[in-house]
Amino acid sequence: MIEILQRQAIRLLLVGAALCALFVVADLVFDSLGPAGTVAFNVGLALVVLGVVFVYLLPGRGRDAPPRVVQCPVRGRWVAINSPASKVPSHGIRAYGQSHAVDLVHEPLTGMRRPAFATGSGMARPTDFPAYGEPVHAMVDGTVVRVRDGQRDHRSRTRWWSVAFLMIEGSLRELCGSGGVIGNRVIIDAGDGVYALVAHLQQGSAAVAEGDRVAAGDVIGRCGNTGNTTEPHVHAQLMDRSTPSTARGLAMGFEDIRLGSSGEPRTGMPANGEHLVG
Repeated sequence: MIEILQRQAIRLLLVGAALCALFVVADLVFDSLGPAGTVAFNVGLALVVLGVVFVYLLPGRGRDAPPRVVQCPVRGRWVAINSPASKVPSHGIRAYGQSHAVDLVHEPLTGMRRPAFATGSGMARPTDFPAYGEPVHAMVDGTVVRVRDGQRDHRSRTRWWSVAFLMIEGSLRELCGSGGVIGNRVIIDAGDGVYALVAHLQQGSAAVAEGDRVAAGDVIGRCGNTGNTTEPHVHAQLMDRSTPSTARGLAMGFEDIRLGSSGEPRTGMPANGEHLVG
């Protein structure tokens, strides 16, 4: 029960905050809403408190199984952000099965360079980033069970003011469910209770359809900037069911990658700020 609440905690927090805000506004407009309004406010406040507790204070239980070895979803040189090699849950919360998820941002040594944070307009076109349009590969053999690629690619959020806008925007996305946060995605059923998800894909880039059989390494889409993102990147995770809103995240490691300055391919997961070459 606690784990289910943890996975739904963001929604609890947002619904509670919305109830509190509605009460405050209504109270200002109508002067007083009486006992019913007070009850609504208290319920909202309780939901906010529960949401904060389940998101930030309770650690939750993870699977005891060792990391599942999968293929890296990208090729070339990428830097890890929000990595489970640095902390779990990697994204600060366990919602949407992302306790062991990783974000990968393309930083090639030649060609187009990734714009630095706090440079430019703060809302650059996704085509200004080297990750945009890069092929994304299946991490596991299996059957495609979910494909969504209709969301548009939005501009970056790479200045503090635009990140603040993203936080407001993200709250609205949360109300729409996991799809608004994850953006365009492909989910593959590995057939043994493990599901592999890659997210934030480019609009219209899905190279597979639901029901297709794929092999690890197959191109299944392209990197985009959809959903709750600051810039084009690939979000990758394993989970125990096909629906992110109710899934539990599973640990994973990428096979045959080079980490940092290491010249030898090995299985692992880059830490925050560490580069991998896939």
